[in-house]
Amino acid sequence: MFPSENNLPEQNLEKINSMEGFVTSYEEILDLVEKIDPVKYGTSRNYIDGAVTRLSPYISRGVISLPEIKNSLSQRGFTVHNASKLLQELSWREFYQRSWFYLKEAIFADLKPAEELPLHYKIQRSVIDANTGVEAIDQQIEELYQTGYMHNHVRMYVASVCCNIGRAHWSGPARWLYYHLLDGDLASNCLSWQWVAGTFNGKKYYANQDNINNYLRSSQKNSFLNCSYEELPAIDLPEALQDIVDFTPETSLPVTPLPALDPAKPLLLYNSYNLHPQWRKDQDANRVLLLEPSHFNDFPVSEKVVNFILDLSKNIDGLQIYVGEIKDIRAGFKGEIISIEHPAFMYYPGTKDPYPWMFPMIKSYSPSFFPFWKKCEKQLYKESLQSK
Repeated sequence: MFPSENNLPEQNLEKINSMEGFVTSYEEILDLVEKIDPVKYGTSRNYIDGAVTRLSPYISRGVISLPEIKNSLSQRGFTVHNASKLLQELSWREFYQRSWFYLKEAIFADLKPAEELPLHYKIQRSVIDANTGVEAIDQQIEELYQTGYMHNHVRMYVASVCCNIGRAHWSGPARWLYYHLLDGDLASNCLSWQWVAGTFNGKKYYANQDNINNYLRSSQKNSFLNCSYEELPAIDLPEALQDIVDFTPETSLPVTPLPALDPAKPLLLYNSYNLHPQWRKDQDANRVLLLEPSHFNDFPVSEKVVNFILDLSKNIDGLQIYVGEIKDIRAGFKGEIISIEHPAFMYYPGTKDPYPWMFPMIKSYSPSFFPFWKKCEKQLYKESLQSK
């Protein structure tokens, strides 16, 4: 049985409590980048107590970029070989972003036909209540509510329980998870859920109780997942997953006035995916973090996520926050508007700086990850040889 927080030894309780917050100052975030150990990451990342980077909230929010992390590893002397697993996982994120740029709105629907039709487009009440009966998963859902973070391996477990055991369409529970994640990224979230549900790669992902016990350091034996991999696809719908509910949250945004803009200066437009303190830092410009209610109506996030975004924005000098629509700003500002291209905000007017790709030289779209990774790996070794 996986121990509850109340039954944990004191040192483990301290570990859980220490994970409840993510730093938000730019200097501390850069320090985290410099402390990455890609070797330990490669050998332990799938375990709940593994050496994961916990950088995903800062990558998703555009505070740091993938090429910055790659360059940091290189400057600290890590080779393609000993940093390969971390670089591969970072490449997954780039692959998902490229897929979003290429597929656009298509990522929000099945990319491939499902093996079987889902029973519903809702979410199981027991998942929301952290009461599935799979104790290690339930504890991690509780931690998600506390911290806004969920280990990647746990995300796969939850998605498999919701979609492949509970037979929900992936879109409903994916919306629930995105709502709570500090590192919520629409491409990574939707396409990861599709990967588990089999509508991305055509094959469903399953995990049984033994697998969960191994990677989440638990020992439970009495759950509905306590069977072989051969048996899992055919098990009856567990009673714990039969009660379903709609998940229709709303985003609570602050009330702000229209920003005071100098018409003689360009307007640098930030959003919840672009909060980089160094972006055009030395340019004399208006700077506005735009939080559009229309965007958050389509893709709701929790109060914890909104506060995290606002805290990260404090790293940007001279930034004004505006909760409203781009058309409201455009109506009163006739100067140049500059943003960073992003598939969620391609409708912004004006100039768009290029997205910070880790592999900008790779132009063609790959419909699956590993052909893309082969190109990335080839480029990494090429860069390694050139640096010698």
